[in-house]
Amino acid sequence: MASKQHKKQVLIVNQNALDLFTSLMMIVCHSLKICNFDLTGSAGYWLCTLLLTENLVWCGIISSVINLASITVERYLKVVHSTWSKKKLRNWIIYSTMAFSWIGGFLYNEAVIFSTTAVIDGACYPYAIWVSDTASKIYFLWSFLGFYLLILFIFIFCYWRILLVIRFQAKVMAGHAAAGPSTAQPHAQAQSNQIQSNIIKTMILVSGLYAILWLPNYIYFLNLTLNPNPPPLDGGYYATVILAYLYMCTNPFIYATKFDPVKEVLLRLIPCKNSG
Repeated sequence: MASKQHKKQVLIVNQNALDLFTSLMMIVCHSLKICNFDLTGSAGYWLCTLLLTENLVWCGIISSVINLASITVERYLKVVHSTWSKKKLRNWIIYSTMAFSWIGGFLYNEAVIFSTTAVIDGACYPYAIWVSDTASKIYFLWSFLGFYLLILFIFIFCYWRILLVIRFQAKVMAGHAAAGPSTAQPHAQAQSNQIQSNIIKTMILVSGLYAILWLPNYIYFLNLTLNPNPPPLDGGYYATVILAYLYMCTNPFIYATKFDPVKEVLLRLIPCKNSG
């Protein structure tokens, strides 16, 4: 039963890996920014585009958002359309979704970074070279609509329907328990439902944190995008970035404390634990 449940939670393990990758890249990129590099030649260009622009950080962020939405849809199908999901939601679909979250996030961000970043006089200028001012506005508006409002709609719709179904199932189980022990739900099924409920509660927490902690950053950039004379980045910008980074750094700890599959992966990475 445990291994079967763990197999169903691979998307959550993937989410933890993405958030952990993003957190590590955040440390690397900001550590390099402290250094005063003279960006010359091809090495300087690649250092600028891959690290100083926080390129890999944003690749991880976008991949994480895609995977988080995928987890939400997967949970929705398993709870609200359980019969259909048992027949149609195969393992290869789950693993393909995991791969798509990584590949899609990287391809999307790399296409933007490499087309809008330049090294001029030894300095790195990300998101500086656009075909037109309209193109930059369309990009930032799409980022707000696609990676915040659309994701928020998926969270609200799916988890609202999930909670309605769970409430209905709880009433049915309560009725069975009142009818007597002979018709009570087996212990194994009750344990499975408890695991499912814990997963959903934790994912609602993670989704809610995403909606709250990323909102200031999106509002800030939306204001810059719509402002005909955008001001330079100030302390307000860095405050919104800190909140967004706080979300990414908090998630791995949430998964590590809440989910047994994540705990098992982490324990396997500890040499002394394996040798014992």
